[in-house]
Amino acid sequence: MKLIVNIPAYNEEKKIGETIARIKKSFEADFYKNGIGTMISEKVIHVTDDGSKDNTVQIAKATGVDFVHSHQVNRGIGIVFRTSVGKALKNGADFMVNIDADGQFDPEDIPKILEPVLAGEADMVSADRFGEFQAKNMPYFKYWINRFAAMIIGRFMNTKINDLTCGFRAYNRETLLRLNLPGNFTYTQEVIIDALGKNLKIKWVPVEVTYFDERKSRVVKSIFKYVNDSFRIILKAIRDVRPMKFFGIPGVTMIAASLGFFMYFLFFYFQDFKVSPYRNIILVAVTLFVVGLQFFVFALMADMIRTNRRLIEDQTYLIRKQKYKR
Repeated sequence: MKLIVNIPAYNEEKKIGETIARIKKSFEADFYKNGIGTMISEKVIHVTDDGSKDNTVQIAKATGVDFVHSHQVNRGIGIVFRTSVGKALKNGADFMVNIDADGQFDPEDIPKILEPVLAGEADMVSADRFGEFQAKNMPYFKYWINRFAAMIIGRFMNTKINDLTCGFRAYNRETLLRLNLPGNFTYTQEVIIDALGKNLKIKWVPVEVTYFDERKSRVVKSIFKYVNDSFRIILKAIRDVRPMKFFGIPGVTMIAASLGFFMYFLFFYFQDFKVSPYRNIILVAVTLFVVGLQFFVFALMADMIRTNRRLIEDQTYLIRKQKYKR
């Protein structure tokens, strides 16, 4: 079976050579010589460059990686991931591990991430930066935004999510064929939501990550932009995957509130049989009921759209399976 380790890169000339060397060294681990790791008969390194303006591509090629693909311009890590998945499938990957070029993750942990996928315990595995190692030195705001987002998404998806935004992950071929990712800004949240929506099994494995003081995130240009973009992507993903919850919960809440206001009105009305003093209460009750009913109708319509979307995704999956047939 074939393992492709994919390295997304953008202006990483300072770190990519070292990262590739460490990945090659990790291929010599006993994991691949004994036990379940012997399933991997071929190990390949791919670099997906997102229009770097420095010597990232030249350094990657000089290290002798198996494949380098470059975007002509910087297109965003969401598109980089889609490109990486397409190239991995085209080149016959049975499994793909995605690891950043900046050296924050230790390539020695690749077997740890890969093992549950090889064993059939999971369709994809994500590194967990918040487990036993507690994401040491992670910027404070980023830590709490990640934890809060993971909690909210977990509630909607009815599962515990340990780490929503980590890019160090392993996928089997079936998962790569099934993923559908429309976003350009990032992909990490969408992958989790999309995979859970397709009932794919996800497992989290604790790893240690090193944050460098001089490192500037490709995604987090500013706190406001990061929060805004992440919130928008997560909102859209939940809308598409869990429409009944997305529209239904607000709808039912407003209808329940309207009934509460209406009962409040009746309580006072039957005391003096006058409507005039309570017109505002009636107006609020009627407004909440109508808007809540609209949300409930939206939920039903969105659920029908989701059914059609699933049919389209099933067709897309079959087309990909035929396209990348080995």
